[in-house]
Amino acid sequence: MSGSESVGDDDTLCPIAHSTGLVGDRWSILIVRELLMGQGRFQDLQAQTGASSQLLAARLKRLEADGLIERHAYSQRPVRHEYRLTPKGRDLMPVILALRAWGEAWCKPGGGTPATRMFHRACDTELELDGRCPACGGLVPWTEMRGQPSEAWAQERGRRAAEFAELRRGPGGGRGG
Repeated sequence: MSGSESVGDDDTLCPIAHSTGLVGDRWSILIVRELLMGQGRFQDLQAQTGASSQLLAARLKRLEADGLIERHAYSQRPVRHEYRLTPKGRDLMPVILALRAWGEAWCKPGGGTPATRMFHRACDTELELDGRCPACGGLVPWTEMRGQPSEAWAQERGRRAAEFAELRRGPGGGRGG
C-alpha cells in the first residue's frame, strides 16, 4: 500500500494531507516516539502508550504496510517480534521534536523541567526547546542530538511498565502480544 492509498485522498498534492494520513493520530505518534526511544517489543509499546492490544496491533500493521516500521523476530518458540523504524520512520524525528517543543510550551502545566532533556552530542550542552545550542550558538541537527528523560519522566515510565507487568501477571491478565 502506498502512502497516498492509505490517505484515501489522491486528489490533493498537499503533503500535509498525505503525511497525516500515515501518522496523524495519537497512537501512531506515540508508537513512533517509543521506537525512537529504543522500545521495540509489543508489550513495552503497549505499556508506554496505553493502547489496547487490538489497537496497537492494528497501528503496527498499518505503520509496517506504509513502510515506517519493520518487524523482526527475536524469539522462535514462541514466535515473537520486535519493531524497528525504517529510514522513513526515523525521519519523523524532527516532527517528534517539534511536537515536544510545542507541548512543553503550550500543553504542560506551568513550571517544571522538560520531560526529556536534549543535548548536543558535540559539546554535551543541553539544548533549548527550539534545538539551539547555547554553547555553540546554532541550531543543532537532530542527528547530532542526544535525549535523556528527566528523572520524573523516567520514574513515570518505570511505574507504567511495572503496573502493566502486574496487570499481565494478575488474574485474567493473560499473556498477550
